Amino acid sequence: MSDSVIAKAKVVGVKQTRRALSQRRAARVYLGRDADPRLTEPLRAMCALAQVPVIDDMTMADLGKACGIAVGTAACAVLSD
Repeated sequence: MSDSVIAKAKVVGVKQTRRALSQRRAARVYLGRDADPRLTEPLRAMCALAQVPVIDDMTMADLGKACGIAVGTAACAVLSD
């Protein structure tokens, strides 16, 4: 699973993920399961409206590693081709 995050074009972070969703560029969104719900629930709602799948089985630290950054992240989006 984490290979698919690393291998594709992506954006990392809540703001960039929100922007990708609003621009309809997000193909799939990953949310850290231990992230603050005040950050992730609005993204989850945007994903539901845009019919973008949400994967939330990784911790923030695991998600950060999968994205190739040194810190954890609450959200990232794999961009459509």
